[in-house]
Amino acid sequence: MRAQLILLLCLLFNCLCRFHCTTVDDVEGYISKKIQSKAKPPDLAPSPDPQPFLPLIAPSPLIPITNRSLPSLSGFCTLNFSAAASLMSTTATDCWDSFAPYLANVICCPQFDASLAILMGQYSKYSGMLHLDKTNARHCLSDFEMILESQGANNQLQKLCSIRPENLTEASCPVSDVKKFESIVDSSRLLAACGKIDPVNECCHQVCQNAILDAARKIARNGTSNLPENSTRIDDCKNIVFRWLASKLDPSSANHVLRGLSNCKLNKGCPLVFPKTINVTKECGYMISNQTACCKAMENYVSHLQKQSFITNLQGLNCAASLGMELQKANVSSNVYDLCHINLKDFSLQVQKQLFFLIFFLLVFLICFNVLTVLSLDSGCLLPSLPSDVTYDAASGIGFICDLNDNIEATWPSTSILLGSCNETTKLPALPTATSAQSGLYMKKSVFLPLLLSSSLVLTTLI
Repeated sequence: MRAQLILLLCLLFNCLCRFHCTTVDDVEGYISKKIQSKAKPPDLAPSPDPQPFLPLIAPSPLIPITNRSLPSLSGFCTLNFSAAASLMSTTATDCWDSFAPYLANVICCPQFDASLAILMGQYSKYSGMLHLDKTNARHCLSDFEMILESQGANNQLQKLCSIRPENLTEASCPVSDVKKFESIVDSSRLLAACGKIDPVNECCHQVCQNAILDAARKIARNGTSNLPENSTRIDDCKNIVFRWLASKLDPSSANHVLRGLSNCKLNKGCPLVFPKTINVTKECGYMISNQTACCKAMENYVSHLQKQSFITNLQGLNCAASLGMELQKANVSSNVYDLCHINLKDFSLQVQKQLFFLIFFLLVFLICFNVLTVLSLDSGCLLPSLPSDVTYDAASGIGFICDLNDNIEATWPSTSILLGSCNETTKLPALPTATSAQSGLYMKKSVFLPLLLSSSLVLTTLI
């Protein structure tokens, strides 16, 4: 608490000293000059190798907020970044600096992976190969991350999304040549199954997923004997299949397919890390003697989950079921969700607990810029089962959509509950209908956020 107050006071002092209560128009004029002064092509190191395709990407609206310079690329990457320029801008926004760690599982990393697959697919059109060598992969991944960072993305995306240069190579898959791939795989069947998907139906019926798995198995075997079902080679070959698909679709369509498939995967489980439940089982196990003590222990436990990340509503169901089954195994037989009024949104990141600091921030900017603005916050934000991209526009600012912001009670699991995301194939209870769908965290441009956002204090203070 004291450290946060000190940071806020420093922010206020810096704001007053640096801008001298500058008006918004003055600040925007300053930004405009900065953009013009930085609108120069990056210096590229000379290379005997073919010159890379430079990204013809318009300056992101996040650049004036983050105040970052244009990237200086390696000059050794042969990927055509221009082929996926708009998707890279989307990726930069989805992986925006301060939000990225909290949206990584649901929005940022799926888009990061999709953009890489699409870039690789476009590369195969003129190279005939669905992989990069290790050296080129290292340069390309670094350049890709630098371009995103220059547009406002987090600078630790490789670590955050567990992506390494090896992910752009063929890894253990024996087939990465386009002609050989198409001689082994029934490409017309694969394209028919995956050229266009309905995200909801695909998660239930898995038409495209089964076609991808079948193609991956064929190129993984490559004429040899059968491989184990959990073979790492099959997973590596799936990446090759994704790239081939991306090469046959326009970037926007490919992104829709890849993001749809990633949603099916992420909604099948719970991404949260559960701490040890010893305190809950101590107070809530067997016959509960003190309901107040039990609920306090339960609330303290859930508060640790609320610091981790934003999750989808289906992940919320899975997380509630997973924790409930873990507690049941530890002899907590009573429905503590009902007893302690635990809701689905209690499993997702909280952004309202320290409203005092929010008000303090607003006062800081009211003093500095003499403007009125609104920050729309929810106490617990569950994202939709098909999460949308983070958005940015001059009128609304930066934001994402929340779903199920009502008090939907978490479901205490019965012995028949199976985890999953498709009601047609599991016994998971139907997802309750929310009566509201709201913006997750919208920040008005009129407030001018460089000082606040570039310091990465937004979420660390509000959460």
